[in-house]
Amino acid sequence: MIILPDSWKKKWQGQDVFEQLFAIQGDEYRNMDGRRTLRFDMMGRSYFAKLYRGIGWQRIFKSLLSLRKPPVLCARNEWLAIQKLTDLGVATMTTIGYGTRGVSPASKQSFLITEDLQNTESLEDFCRHWPEKPPKPALKRALIKKIAQVSRTLHDNGINHRDYYLCHFLLDISAGKDQLDPSSLTPHLIDLHRVQFRSNVPLRWRVKDLSSLY
Repeated sequence: MIILPDSWKKKWQGQDVFEQLFAIQGDEYRNMDGRRTLRFDMMGRSYFAKLYRGIGWQRIFKSLLSLRKPPVLCARNEWLAIQKLTDLGVATMTTIGYGTRGVSPASKQSFLITEDLQNTESLEDFCRHWPEKPPKPALKRALIKKIAQVSRTLHDNGINHRDYYLCHFLLDISAGKDQLDPSSLTPHLIDLHRVQFRSNVPLRWRVKDLSSLY
């Protein structure tokens, strides 16, 4: 299964799409456990890619024998999570491309391409100096309320993030950090590869998510 913009398909017509994507160079953020994450440019625009190559049976068995879950091995979970959050009205990433091939979890290859969320800042950085330089009360209350709404939407719909840190919320600051309107704040939730889907999120998983915000 391969989903890509028509312009990309045309550019790589007759070539192995996986080989082309896995050879892309850019600003690398992670390269371990069979997953490479980077920002790159394509046709004048900026994107993020998560590229999965498989980690081999030895690494999988080692994790299982140590009673640890293996690392996430495929982009499918994050692809599905983006669709679910979008359907729920939760601001997140925008998928540009997705693909997977192979069956074995040890060697399966997959990719997820998303738009680069430009003009944003992580809430970790945005709130970093609040102890010394408090924001306007209206902005602080609005941001707390917004994150609470997102949290409730996720948990009430059977979703827990598992890496629910402030750094995984990217706040839209395109209007300027000093010009933010408390009534229209847009924090985008990212890094969804470990998201879990359930019929009902147990209390302990709700607490684990929320405690990660502090």
